Amino acid sequence: MTPETPSLARRHAIEACGNPGAVEGPLQGYHHETYVFPLGDGAGAPATTRWKCREPRAGLLWFDRRCFDSEEQLLTALSGRISSIPGITEFGGLRLQRFIEGRTLGALRRSGLPIPGPLLRQVVGLFRELAGVRPETLVVKRRCEARDRPRDGDTNGFLDRLVSFTEESVYLSNLDEFAALFDELGVRADAFENLREHVSGLAERPFCLLHADLHRENFIVDSGQRLWTIDWELAMVGDPLYDLATHLYLMRYPEWQARRLTRHWVSTVEDVRPGGSEGWQRDLGLLMDFKKAQSVFTDVIRAALALGPGQGADRRRPEGTGRKLRRVLTEAAGPLGLTSVPAPDRIADALVRWRGEHGEAGDVFPG
Repeated sequence: MTPETPSLARRHAIEACGNPGAVEGPLQGYHHETYVFPLGDGAGAPATTRWKCREPRAGLLWFDRRCFDSEEQLLTALSGRISSIPGITEFGGLRLQRFIEGRTLGALRRSGLPIPGPLLRQVVGLFRELAGVRPETLVVKRRCEARDRPRDGDTNGFLDRLVSFTEESVYLSNLDEFAALFDELGVRADAFENLREHVSGLAERPFCLLHADLHRENFIVDSGQRLWTIDWELAMVGDPLYDLATHLYLMRYPEWQARRLTRHWVSTVEDVRPGGSEGWQRDLGLLMDFKKAQSVFTDVIRAALALGPGQGADRRRPEGTGRKLRRVLTEAAGPLGLTSVPAPDRIADALVRWRGEHGEAGDVFPG
């Protein structure tokens, strides 16, 4: 794409705005190319309100299953049901999301730090609203296959399909490029057999809507300290406890605040969706173990692709990445049945060798 040829997303933004100089972007983001702008004359929207349009980036790896055909269609269907969703408007044939002026929760309170009580209460309120969206009341076109839609309450079937996605779409589909690297790190194909055995036997819980990606960068805090929830592209219908497990794993709350949130979550979900927290004392740990195991496969591939130019050639080792991956592997050793975890320097050396053998990351996966 040359500077003289704007991308599709930018062309849409300019057409909707009418002023190329008022278009901001592309914003940082992995899955989409996103632009922010005020709407042009005649839109009927306040001049202070900005909107965003985005298009999927080509040639990307997806590490999580997508369930709904369109994020904008889902958000439109949830209007009035989930209060923290930014508004959706149609203009010039485009569905645009309102851009929330504020800062991400991660920018305000980095990973590992507690979040203020008023914001935590809003997180609990979001879980209340999610639990109230039952599968039969959500009429939105889905893209996932029938086998990825277990019957309501079949939490074991739900989790098994997520394990299968990680095995088939993340591990096996990329094995030609990453087999040697995974082998050096002690991760082999029988890891999935171990994982399935480890997480089996979940209690049944009635399904509801899940955001499935509630981390600090997907919460925006505006000037009035209102919490907004963005990036619903990984939303799905399934086990409500999975959403809590994913949230706890990604947020990295201090232990005391994680316990507090969990207590509030249990009482809130039971109030809205009786049985929604059934067996949580045992199953929450198992679902978090799945998230730890899933991270091994996504983080190893991402780390390998993120190595800078020349790191395979001059033998400089990505020491920080080696330490991070060792933590990830250590956390997942039990669920995956790993017999040993390499030291950080060995992990760094393995990454450098992979890079030397595969050249630039762009030569392996475009985009």
